[in-house]
Amino acid sequence: VSLHALSLARRHPQGSKPSPSTGPPRPHPSPRAAMSAKASKATKAADSINARLQLVMRSGKYQLGYKTTLKTLRQGKSKLVLLANNCPALRKSEIEYYAMLAKTGVHHFQGDNNELGTACGRYYRVCCLSITDPGDSDIIKTLPGME
Repeated sequence: VSLHALSLARRHPQGSKPSPSTGPPRPHPSPRAAMSAKASKATKAADSINARLQLVMRSGKYQLGYKTTLKTLRQGKSKLVLLANNCPALRKSEIEYYAMLAKTGVHHFQGDNNELGTACGRYYRVCCLSITDPGDSDIIKTLPGME
């Protein structure tokens, strides 16, 4: 008896054979592979946002922090507001309301306030960021459409 026949007998007891159309079971794409593809898309998007944000830091004008973000929104100077994902809910809704009144785009940054501060080139946490002049960056054209 061949080794193949033994393995078939072990897989299909009672003498039944698998139908030729089904063949051996095919491995499904692992969820980890799908997750890595999704994660790589997310990291590419985050990298492009970070690169545009660095360009704004070098060549544009911006305000860091909650109070100054509200001031720029009230004055109508703000073009885009970035919020960290761990910004408190009340603060986030207040800024979104002011931005809606000022007809300003709001982008929810994928990282927390530590990562937003690092993306801005700072060594401290940044919860809110208001961009008043993008400089050489095209961040205002790209980010509101990416939400």
